[in-house]
Amino acid sequence: MNKLILTGIVLLVLGVVALVTPALRYTEREEVLKIGPIEATAETQKRLPIPSAVGWVLVVAGIGCAAAGVANRK
Repeated sequence: MNKLILTGIVLLVLGVVALVTPALRYTEREEVLKIGPIEATAETQKRLPIPSAVGWVLVVAGIGCAAAGVANRK
């Protein structure tokens, strides 16, 4: 398989995932108190939004790379 086709497939899959998943979520832990052996931590849920334009750009780039790889194969 041509590297350009493989790159196109990877970009296409990443684009679809970016369109299906509107945001990445992660948990951040922060130490708020430490007195001797006693520790207190706080967990906060954070969200990193993924713009839909990024997903569409990845899908179009993936299709373009895959098409260029197929065209170069001949």
